[in-house]
Amino acid sequence: MCKAGELQWLVGKPRSEIPVPVDVVNRRVACSTCPVTEDYSPYRLNIFYNQQTGIVERVSCG
Repeated sequence: MCKAGELQWLVGKPRSEIPVPVDVVNRRVACSTCPVTEDYSPYRLNIFYNQQTGIVERVSCG
């Protein structure tokens, strides 16, 4: 529902390549070790990156 499949190409890329979202309400960008809320939304796109390297590690819904 969040169209995570469309942004899987980001995995392995620097976080600077994350496109600027049109709808910021349904997108979360956070480091993989940073605290985030546990509430689940199938419409929210999550992009997690490594805090030390800045490389995107995972793109998922939730």
